[in-house]
Amino acid sequence: MIIRKLFKFENAHIVRNCSTLRCSQNIHGHSYKVEILLESNYLDHGQMVYDFGLMKLHIKEIIDSFDHAITLWNGDDKEYISSMKRYSKRWVELPVNPSAEQFSRVFFIIIDKILKLTKMQNSERDVKLQSIIVHETETGYAQCFKEDAYSKNMGKIGLNDIIFSKQIQSEWSSLDLWKNILNNKELITPKYLK
Repeated sequence: MIIRKLFKFENAHIVRNCSTLRCSQNIHGHSYKVEILLESNYLDHGQMVYDFGLMKLHIKEIIDSFDHAITLWNGDDKEYISSMKRYSKRWVELPVNPSAEQFSRVFFIIIDKILKLTKMQNSERDVKLQSIIVHETETGYAQCFKEDAYSKNMGKIGLNDIIFSKQIQSEWSSLDLWKNILNNKELITPKYLK
């Protein structure tokens, strides 16, 4: 069975080297929608694959990190990156160009890791990330599956190469959230949510 949860965020970026000059040479923004599709052949004690409320914890915090932020590619011009960081408190730096395709890969890798580190509390079993869909516009989206996320042909995405600004980190429920993810530290989900 597959379940789907939708998240939204507003973000600015430049996608260097793309065919469209407006996109490749100008900062611009989008109202993104991110669909997370989870799958399992089992149901938990509540007869659910995975309680939607659980996605409001670490997964939502990571996606919200991109909201009202600028996403930067670490391969871009160093002066541009420095200026953006100087004039914006909310930024995320990625090891890949921030296209819809790469956003879907980044989210897949991070959320896949969160699920693997999460200690399940309600007999959830074999919950896997089936895919991530990132809608950049109403008419265009990119969908990422596991083989896409970890494909070296599409550019390597190392979690250590993803950097969140201090302001973004200060808004997380735990200042150590990203450090715990990077260090493979178990993430606990409460048995009962408020």
